Amino acid sequence: MAASGDHFAALIRSHAAGDDDAFYAVALQVAAKAAREGHHHLASELKSAVDASRGSAVSRNVTAIAQPRGELADLVTASYPQVGLRDLVLPEALLGQVQRVLAEQRQRKALLDGGFAPVHRLLLEGPPGTGKTMTASVIANALSVPLLTVRLDSLMSKYMGETAGKLRVMFDAIAEHRGVYLFDEFDALGGNRAGNDVGEARRILNSFLVFLEEANSESVVIAATNHRTILDHALFRRFDVMLTYEMPDARQAAAVMRHRLGTLARGVRWPTLAEDTEGLSHADVVRAAEAAAKSVLLRGGGRVTVDDLRSALRSRRSASLA
Repeated sequence: MAASGDHFAALIRSHAAGDDDAFYAVALQVAAKAAREGHHHLASELKSAVDASRGSAVSRNVTAIAQPRGELADLVTASYPQVGLRDLVLPEALLGQVQRVLAEQRQRKALLDGGFAPVHRLLLEGPPGTGKTMTASVIANALSVPLLTVRLDSLMSKYMGETAGKLRVMFDAIAEHRGVYLFDEFDALGGNRAGNDVGEARRILNSFLVFLEEANSESVVIAATNHRTILDHALFRRFDVMLTYEMPDARQAAAVMRHRLGTLARGVRWPTLAEDTEGLSHADVVRAAEAAAKSVLLRGGGRVTVDDLRSALRSRRSASLA
């Protein structure tokens, strides 16, 4: 046997930690040991395998972050969203801001060569269901990078006492692996320090501010909150841009439903539903459209009517008020 028990243990530890360099170093030690013992064919195959794997550095980084390992696996959920800009229904000005972020990220080399960093730290604020998470998904899809989502509320409750260290792990990943990193429920971490008597929470926020200031512009860091008013004022100047989300108006609500329903919505007179969509979020009208479509399909119909949508919208409003 060319590899010893110690080698196997080291290989397993480095693989679990996601440490490719350590993994390859141990593999080369095994190859060297095999050569000393006269197993030259095995040694040659091991060395060739290591060289070939190291030669695909870019794809290796993407794979490693798409399937987080070690400490990172306990902190984030990874995905490759399939939604595009055409799926994002926002006011024109807000959509333009998202497009500007994408343009700067796509041309980041030209900007960096000119001495300017591309926009890469975004604060998204607004009511639930208005498109903040979807915006993060759209940016990840447009840049062909994974979306890494961390729920700060669960992170802080699960790792209280260790949270600052866990944030360091997150920002190390941000520096090493290009992606879109979404810090959801950001108010769990970013609440105003003036009214916070918990020393640990203040220390965590201070650590986050330092890490964010040093964040690599290759990745996009997004913080999303439903409660801008409770955020510590020191946060605002650390972000490159703040995007404000609001409930959709009647035209936007109709566009969201029309996009979700496709040909099922042929012939719907959308202006007649304006009053029924008032005060509902993007997420609410999507769910109402889906409920209407399901009812139609279950009864064997082929088109959604205004009455179907009105009924679903009113049910959604009642559910949201309950």
